[in-house]
Amino acid sequence: MDVVLPCLNEVAALPWVLERIPADWRAVVVDNGSTDGSAELAASLGAYVVGEPVRGFGAACAAGLRAAAAPMVCFCDCDASLDPGLLPSLAQPVLDGEADLMLGRRRPTTRGAWPMHARLANRELARLIRRRTGLRLHDLGPMRVARREALLELDLTDRRSGYPLQMVVRAADAGWRVREIDVPYYPRTGPSKITGTWRGTWHAVRDMRAVFSEPPRRPARVLR
Repeated sequence: MDVVLPCLNEVAALPWVLERIPADWRAVVVDNGSTDGSAELAASLGAYVVGEPVRGFGAACAAGLRAAAAPMVCFCDCDASLDPGLLPSLAQPVLDGEADLMLGRRRPTTRGAWPMHARLANRELARLIRRRTGLRLHDLGPMRVARREALLELDLTDRRSGYPLQMVVRAADAGWRVREIDVPYYPRTGPSKITGTWRGTWHAVRDMRAVFSEPPRRPARVLR
């Protein structure tokens, strides 16, 4: 199993994150232009480091997916807000053939773990996802698991904040079984690049609106 970890200046969080990668799984740290030595630290801690000079969360995720070699790929934030040690429970329904895409529904452990403006934006996003796809999700969680070849077939094109949404929307269009389970959500280490500010949240909303404006895609194949 490969775990894709998009990384931009996460030197303070990397030791905690990497020590929680399950045994015999590979951490694929995608350095997205860090200036704090994140790439060097990740390599010294045993991670496979990939450089992606094009800035953007989606650009980093796409680079990690291309670099992955395992049949199944996990995605997880690299800021210590989510525990990679929980990934096996997220991956099991996919391994058992009960789901095609598993998402971790974030459950804040403290009031400060998830700013109110980000929580409200996420609630509205879940409503729009239900209206667009019929999926009754509660969270567009950044912790997720799916099969690598199937993900590549989705042909995801967003390279910014819309990447996670585009994955879910195109998976739904392709007839995938998308499920979610609760995962604890901790206060992140260091400032957020997206939801830590109203401006960052607005840019994320703008990127996601572009995804919603895409016409529905015809199913390529249903995974069963």
